[in-house]
Amino acid sequence: MLSSLSVYIAPLLVFGLVVFVHELGHFVAAKLCGVYAPVFSLGWGRRLFGWKRGETDYRVSLIPLGGYVRMASRDDDALSGIEGGDADRGSLDVGGDGAERVPSGLWDPQGMAPFGPKAVPADRWVESKSALARVFILSAGVIMNIVLTVTVLSGLHLNYGNRYVPAVIDSVVVDAPAARAGLQAGDRIVAIGGSPIKAWVEVQDRVTPVTSGSLDVEVQRGTERLSFSVTPQVAEGQDPVTGAMKPVGRIGVLVRDSVVRESLSIGEALVLGSSRSWKMATDVVTVLGGLVSGEVSAKNLGGPIQIARTSVQAARNGAEMLWSLIAFLSLNIAVLNLVPIPVLDGGQILMVVAERIKGSAFSMRTREAFARVGVLAVLALILLVTFNDLRSVFTQ
Repeated sequence: MLSSLSVYIAPLLVFGLVVFVHELGHFVAAKLCGVYAPVFSLGWGRRLFGWKRGETDYRVSLIPLGGYVRMASRDDDALSGIEGGDADRGSLDVGGDGAERVPSGLWDPQGMAPFGPKAVPADRWVESKSALARVFILSAGVIMNIVLTVTVLSGLHLNYGNRYVPAVIDSVVVDAPAARAGLQAGDRIVAIGGSPIKAWVEVQDRVTPVTSGSLDVEVQRGTERLSFSVTPQVAEGQDPVTGAMKPVGRIGVLVRDSVVRESLSIGEALVLGSSRSWKMATDVVTVLGGLVSGEVSAKNLGGPIQIARTSVQAARNGAEMLWSLIAFLSLNIAVLNLVPIPVLDGGQILMVVAERIKGSAFSMRTREAFARVGVLAVLALILLVTFNDLRSVFTQ
């Protein structure tokens, strides 16, 4: 268990690490491509503190939500209000609101804007780079979040082992499909439909989608391996990913309450961590699709307050749960950033690809309108999740 102080620092760890890794991806990619990146910020708004090393001011800003990497742009002045940047390249507005000028420690008489009087060379603008390089820069944050997720999950498996509930039947419901087929308490399910089974969650994954027809279930009973044909009965159940009610298959067995931790090699841990990351990503995509189709209610979306509460609870349950939450949030941020909404990475990538197809850059007016639509969409999402957070706080 973590200390009481560590528990309440947990939200800062969760937010900070996930955002830092994402922005670090953009920053490193920009540097590799030769783009001038004068600001690397955790948080938005007024600069609280930081340090300047080389060309870049590494800072922590007032509003502890998200972060950004400031990159040199052909339209730096016009887009500064949208991108959280600097309104005056000769005299830096650190907070983006005109209230603070460049501290003496940041100003360099020989430096480039916004920390010096020299103009940024055109070959160091984002727009001067190839479409492939710009896509790389924009997608690097997502890539880093995926790497973080795989690394954390693989590390957890390596350190704690593969934790699972064996597929051993504890009891069989009287007159349920399993009982009628001949399954008994103590049977270990070893295969369904010819596919090997080890964990109980695999039984659920195989049985739940079957609402017609039968399943070939193989069990180990003592020294015997037996095969049964089981026809699931259809019931109303909750989708474990979307939460929506839908018809599901049930065979009427209860699992034995036991947990096994299986030691893994580095290779096995990496394979399992990657597999879990992929499953997590497909679940997020499924939920997003459900939001669009109406199958998933927007009331289920949580925001910063919910994340903070979940972080504290995870920390109380130990480091394993806290790091699992970090992996989950990192993967969510990766997938959500690929949604083609302006100002998100996916929207910016879409703009680059569209310009490539068009053969020329969109006008400043078009890009400003595109960005402002994105800002409004993101603000609407923030208001929605904040409302959901406050409702959950006051209704519990």
